[in-house]
Amino acid sequence: MKHIVLASTSTLYGEGYLAYLQPVMQTLFAGVSEIIFVPFARPGGISHDEYTARAAAAFAPLQIQVKGLHTFADPAAAIREAQGFFTGGGNTFLLVKELLERGLMDKLKTAVEEGRPYMGCSAGSNIGGVSMQTTNDMPIVYPPGFQTMGLVPFNLNPHYLDPIPDLPHMGETRETRIKEFHTQHATPVLGLREGGWILVKGDQITLEGKPTARIFEAGKTPYEVDPGSSLNFLR
Repeated sequence: MKHIVLASTSTLYGEGYLAYLQPVMQTLFAGVSEIIFVPFARPGGISHDEYTARAAAAFAPLQIQVKGLHTFADPAAAIREAQGFFTGGGNTFLLVKELLERGLMDKLKTAVEEGRPYMGCSAGSNIGGVSMQTTNDMPIVYPPGFQTMGLVPFNLNPHYLDPIPDLPHMGETRETRIKEFHTQHATPVLGLREGGWILVKGDQITLEGKPTARIFEAGKTPYEVDPGSSLNFLR
């Protein structure tokens, strides 16, 4: 049975790294003693080792060991044998490029669909969608493709921000960018606000956390869904 958490962010304002997700992690990774961390998104350009150490510190209170995927001589075999996975945020273009060029995207997808627990934050959540084409990130590298794991049948826009009334800014909003995406693609998009996450248990997909999420479907007016709502209709 699939058991997946796709969170908007790793860190809420004023809190520590993964602090708000600790109860979620405890449930998601129950019975797991070691996970593989995918550090390829490299937020702020930090090294794979530095990023892995940050993740390891957050999992230490749960008595879960963390090993960086970059440290394995045979990463494909490591994925096949892993108990669970966490992919951190950063740059989605870089994350997808690394996973595709190393031939690991499909390997990770298979392991998660076989039932190994998976948690993603930000970029790590983007790769849970159908494609990475609704990321907010700069294209600092050119990946071989945009298709991702498709663990849920829609795309995500983590860190979704609503327009701020009276803000003297004439640039495009997140909603504008997603509408542009829908001139070319029919895939639904979920605007995931900070403090929210998607939970997948078996065939059930729900919105969890405190904020509502904004749903975008091609040719329809965007609308809100409440925490606890099923997202299975987004197919």
